[in-house]
Amino acid sequence: MYAVIRTGSKQYRVAPGDRITVEKLNVEEGKKLTFEDVVLFHDGDKVVASPRELAKVRVSARVIAQGRSDKTVVFKYKPKKGYHRKRGHRQDLTRLEIEDIVMRKTAPRKAAQPVKGEGAGGEEA
Repeated sequence: MYAVIRTGSKQYRVAPGDRITVEKLNVEEGKKLTFEDVVLFHDGDKVVASPRELAKVRVSARVIAQGRSDKTVVFKYKPKKGYHRKRGHRQDLTRLEIEDIVMRKTAPRKAAQPVKGEGAGGEEA
């Protein structure tokens, strides 16, 4: 069983027990989080790619560590002009362990939002 999730404008193929490194997520170490943006799900027999069916799939993960990548050096140079610039970049990263992939029987319902101008109180301030 595996799923393809989307986070940080990238897609990752994950299975229970996998450890992946993604762009920084604002979640403390040891906390759990759920990915609802699932692009594809494979349960062993069938592949699910329909958006209606994918709304039922949840991927749960636990944050193992927060850290930074190795430094990427950017060096610009123009010959015979005396121009050179050296810059570095370290991307903030989050290390995750995928715990479970669950497909619910029904998709969760969204709570009804009150229409503007209606509701308790009558008038708006």
